Amino acid sequence: MGRFTSGVTVITTVDEGRVHGMTANAFLSVSIDPPLVLISLAKESRMAALLPTTGRYGVNVLAEHQRTHSQHFAGRPVPGLAPEFQFTDEHAFLPGSMAQIGCDLVSTHEAGDHVLHIGHVTHLAHSDGEPLVFFTGAYRALYSDGDDNRAS
Repeated sequence: MGRFTSGVTVITTVDEGRVHGMTANAFLSVSIDPPLVLISLAKESRMAALLPTTGRYGVNVLAEHQRTHSQHFAGRPVPGLAPEFQFTDEHAFLPGSMAQIGCDLVSTHEAGDHVLHIGHVTHLAHSDGEPLVFFTGAYRALYSDGDDNRAS
């Protein structure tokens, strides 16, 4: 699966006033109407255990300049990094993320050694910038040849 280029997200949830976060690239849009997204988490992860209790999660789509946040929330703490969060409707978001998606958990589905968590989008904000991408076990940059092939 490492041959599939993906964006990088940090999933957050708030439990008893404390923000919990983890890096994940298993994120996708499920439906536009109603707006639903899905995250896939290992059954044994702390986040998978917390979501049924908290009932909500935030998806932070990371920008290229947030590589250290990706590493930090992937279990490789970055010395001196003390992540700060912005709160919207009880969702925790990392300032500077390319997109901030707040979700209320609507269903979970076991799938092998993972649990799929489907969330109803209740908050959406985005900004411009370069995305943080991941391919074959490494961070990558997008390349643009300057050719705009969009239809007029």
